[in-house]
Amino acid sequence: MTIQFLGATRTVTGSMHLVEANGKRILLDCGLFQGKRKEAYERNKTFLMDPASIDAVVLSHAHIDHAGNLPNLVKQGFNGPIYSTHASVDLCKIMLYDSAYIQERDFEFLRKRGKSPNGDDRALYSTEDVDRTLELFVGISYGRSSPVVPGVILQFRDAGHILGSAVVRLETEEKSKTSCVGFTGDLGRVNMPILRDPQQMGEVDVLISESTYGGRIHEPIEGMAEKLAAVIKRTVERGGKIIVPAFSVGKTQELIYSLSKLADAGEIPDVPVYIDSPLAVNATEVFRTHPECFDRETLEYLRNHHDPFGFNRLRYVRSVDESKALNDRHDPMMIIAGSGMCEGGRILHHLANNVEDSRNTVLVIGFMAEHTLGRRIVERHPEIKIFGDLYKLKAAVAVLDSFSAHAGQDELVSYIAGVQNRSDVFLVHGDLDQAEALSEKLKGRGIHRVHIPARGEKKEYI
Repeated sequence: MTIQFLGATRTVTGSMHLVEANGKRILLDCGLFQGKRKEAYERNKTFLMDPASIDAVVLSHAHIDHAGNLPNLVKQGFNGPIYSTHASVDLCKIMLYDSAYIQERDFEFLRKRGKSPNGDDRALYSTEDVDRTLELFVGISYGRSSPVVPGVILQFRDAGHILGSAVVRLETEEKSKTSCVGFTGDLGRVNMPILRDPQQMGEVDVLISESTYGGRIHEPIEGMAEKLAAVIKRTVERGGKIIVPAFSVGKTQELIYSLSKLADAGEIPDVPVYIDSPLAVNATEVFRTHPECFDRETLEYLRNHHDPFGFNRLRYVRSVDESKALNDRHDPMMIIAGSGMCEGGRILHHLANNVEDSRNTVLVIGFMAEHTLGRRIVERHPEIKIFGDLYKLKAAVAVLDSFSAHAGQDELVSYIAGVQNRSDVFLVHGDLDQAEALSEKLKGRGIHRVHIPARGEKKEYI
């Protein structure tokens, strides 16, 4: 068996790892790399392996940095099955089309302004490529063991990160020897709203783990609603808007759920909340159809209250004209728009129209990767570039990392230590400093065979 690390190595985006066993090649995730526009385009366009040589893809969850390059994989020759949970299948049906649409639209917008981001004359992939990709999806329930290729058995368990997210177990039988590879995908937190807590994956020989927050311990989940309410109150008192860049799947629904509970309790001012993302609107409908992923508290809340995804101050925005009209208004409101790292979509237009007003607040509730506009906002650069133009960052910036859907350092250490029979641990999906901090913490717990692979690095097991 061989494992090769093709993406999300010493960085957070572009998750992709190749497992070879019994002469078959299985790709774990196929995510978009997000960062500087030209570098990201080239990285996403060029694979380190031949897509036509892949026999199957196993997808941990539907976020674009894990699933977003699947249409390009298909475009370049992959034609095998793509295994994911049923909820991830449904989310990918909307997220991949949205990704293709945003790429095509942003490409045309920049090209019309003479700022084409690369030397190519087209976006990375089209909606037609998405059509062919979705035909390859195969949904598998949590806990069910299923063969993916001869001699390799797959099982998903709940990762608690977003709807449908899974930790992956691949059990391989090769030359009369059985081995098991575990992959966390993105690991969620314990006691977060809506979703069930992460489930342990059982015994594995080799563990590939995310390390997004490997060097940080999050603020306690307790009290996060109160901190959210305080940000809203301060901004409304100034007469400003709260602009929230949020992943349309996961972060948006968690935020809506928290706002609904705060509104029910009378803890926040009576201001309109706009969900300005067709993807988020559609994703919220998918949430409604998968209560099997909800925790007991959410199921109980649904039984005793109105729909938390549609409380009475919430407005879902679909059309471009409705979105533009929000920027002509100057009364207090909250606008939640994708993408989470501010690298595309309607959030860019809202930022351009609002960051130079000191009454406003940019509220950050998720991770922002290096070299993204979102990271520059978190770091409070005095000037930021949006669509090639410079804007002064005068708006307040509030960061609530208690909303993070990723496990913090303490939660990662606890999870990894609980994986039975592991020998090697590979830390991926984390900036180098975060992976190194987690590695040191694990070694302090007596877990010594910890590796931080470089892109393209290969590990062979006989």
